[in-house]
Amino acid sequence: MKQQGSTVIKPANQKQVEVSAAGQEPAGFSVRSGPSATPDAVTKFAGSTLERTSIAERVSNRILEMIKSGNLKSGDRLPTEQQMRIAFGISRPPLREALKALTIMGVLESRQGGRYTVTDLSPSRLVAPFNVMLSVAEYDVQEHFEARTVVDLELVRLCTKLASAEHRQRIMKLAVDGHAFYDDPVAFRLLDVEFHQALYDGAGNRLLAALAQGLYNVGLDVRRVASTFHGVMKKSVAQHCEIADAVGTGDASAAMAAYRRHLEHVCETTRQSMSLVQKD
Repeated sequence: MKQQGSTVIKPANQKQVEVSAAGQEPAGFSVRSGPSATPDAVTKFAGSTLERTSIAERVSNRILEMIKSGNLKSGDRLPTEQQMRIAFGISRPPLREALKALTIMGVLESRQGGRYTVTDLSPSRLVAPFNVMLSVAEYDVQEHFEARTVVDLELVRLCTKLASAEHRQRIMKLAVDGHAFYDDPVAFRLLDVEFHQALYDGAGNRLLAALAQGLYNVGLDVRRVASTFHGVMKKSVAQHCEIADAVGTGDASAAMAAYRRHLEHVCETTRQSMSLVQKD
């Protein structure tokens, strides 16, 4: 279907998408870098012209759907802004708002020349905005440890079921090595990070591990005070060993119970630290 001075593409059962004002589709229009695309590629990318309400959100959701379906993959380069405006049938401001949101989310990155590219979509990149939100939000110890309980216990369960023999040995070694650091809070905190990360990694779920690491990092400025309290490190090391023993024998129930007791201990000492800091 043609109109004077313009070309219109009408996908099946969808609204019309105006492609250009010169009677030709934009050169090089493709959801991936490569040869020039046909009008079908424009249709495939845009789908239907978007409603005016929540335009930016609809555009970002459309791009996310293409990523989830595999239509866009890591490293793929999006069309130019002009081409996307034509495909989606929208103006520049909502398009840029959508692209900015996806960039903040870690889904897209802007390369030299103004073209956007799908990132590596690694879990650490995708949870980065979540970690920033946690770091700047007002700290609530109860909310924090409720979240850690949900995420960490599942990782401990998975680790107990799935970790290799070598990985279980590493977890045990890190737990036992803690006995050497009763009098060195800084060294113990470094070891503590490695112990918990080993549990997370042993679960084999990178996204949950990234979430757990983000939650672990919340409130560290308060918890570092707790590590200086008398007897705190000794109790934590003993609990680490209980957890490692259960993981080593493949007893998920015992490992989760031991880890829950450990989180309760850390939560309580964190509360004590907060009270001390607030008094100062």
